[in-house]
Amino acid sequence: MTVAQSDALALFGVTGDLAHKMTFPALYAMEKRGELNVPVIGVAFPPWTPDQLHARVRDSITRAGGIDDTLAFDRLLGRFNYVSGDYKDPATFAKLKGKLGKSCRPAHYLAIPPSLFVTVIAGLGSAGLADQARVIVEKPFGRDLASARELNRVARSVFPEDSIFRIDHFLGKEAIMNILYFRFANSFLEPIWNRNHVASVQITLAENFGVENRGGFYETAGCLRDVIENHLFQVVALLAMEPPAGRDFGLVNAEKTKVFRAMRPLTPADLVRGQYAGYRDEANVAHDSDVETFCAARLFLDSWRWAGVPWYLRSGKCLARTAHEVLVELKPPPQALFGDANPTTGRANYLRFRLAPDSAIAISARVKRAGKEFVGDQRELFLSEELAGVESPYERLLGDALAGDGALFTREDAIEAAWAVVDRVLKSHDPCHAYVRGSWGPTQADDLIAPDGIWHNPVPEVVR
Repeated sequence: MTVAQSDALALFGVTGDLAHKMTFPALYAMEKRGELNVPVIGVAFPPWTPDQLHARVRDSITRAGGIDDTLAFDRLLGRFNYVSGDYKDPATFAKLKGKLGKSCRPAHYLAIPPSLFVTVIAGLGSAGLADQARVIVEKPFGRDLASARELNRVARSVFPEDSIFRIDHFLGKEAIMNILYFRFANSFLEPIWNRNHVASVQITLAENFGVENRGGFYETAGCLRDVIENHLFQVVALLAMEPPAGRDFGLVNAEKTKVFRAMRPLTPADLVRGQYAGYRDEANVAHDSDVETFCAARLFLDSWRWAGVPWYLRSGKCLARTAHEVLVELKPPPQALFGDANPTTGRANYLRFRLAPDSAIAISARVKRAGKEFVGDQRELFLSEELAGVESPYERLLGDALAGDGALFTREDAIEAAWAVVDRVLKSHDPCHAYVRGSWGPTQADDLIAPDGIWHNPVPEVVR
């Protein structure tokens, strides 16, 4: 079935930080490649003139890397129009309808605070702007299971599910997409990709900076909501899912949803929460805040393939370095023929996916040293992927949404299944443990993983 291309983009929150940092540069890149061919109507509260909006777009693209194609930049500015108004006022949506003109299949992108999602979606429905339209909703989609269900209910009352695009820029990253490709494009992996050969899986997403000027946001979210429940759960799903029957996005998302449903709900004993020293001194942060800036979780999947295999997820701010890696540790050989290969002396064989700051896949194996003795070293077979010139996540996701391709977006059932895993520990958990800036988090996280080994801390540069 052919899916119709959207014929306009309504950008709610056009004067905000997200549009300035991410959306404008993505639209400029799409314009340069000739992939943007629709009008863009910005919607926001400030009574800006077209010149003010154009200046905002120019500043954004200049900061993002500069204007290197003046013709494309001029074409981009020519696509913009602006509607000023309160999202609670039906007149705002009436003005938007007028600006859309003959466009009959708009995509409405909600680059706005989550508290306004319901208001804008309801306003679009009341104004008749949802017919044949799409809505692109930024994360977080809810803040717990109950709010996610309510937001889904409202969205589904206005738009059909296939027209709702829940955007998470994380899923648009090339390195994340490569996990799916690597798993199902290579036959050698399948025989060992199960509980019989995998001892544990670790996923780390570390940042060496703090909340910066987002203290107010972080007070409402925390690391568990901001990173673990969405970003890292998505990586788990790609690693753990069964082979889909085809590349159709519905089939892929169905298999990912099965993984979320197989996740055993977390208990307080499965969680370690941390807060870096000095977080309470950040702007808009409570002086007695117990919001976590670090979170480590132990997860189990109650499925035939993964029963009994522990998955350890870890993320935090002000950690030792910025990196994102997956380590799939394999079980040792059943008989220890060579003493130096005893797993108690180091890691067993593993697969390592480096997702950021660069992209790489490594497989470790022991290799005998030259000589009569049966002694060897663990080496990595290393594959690095050059990512220069690839589309940014927002370029890819906005282009896919305008085209109606939902492969990299999350569906209603998956959203609710993921929230169900963390719903209990959002309400019931131990207090945060303090940790030093520049460390790998609180020592209690080491105790969490101790029954199955130690954390893999990404190194500054990939070992070749």
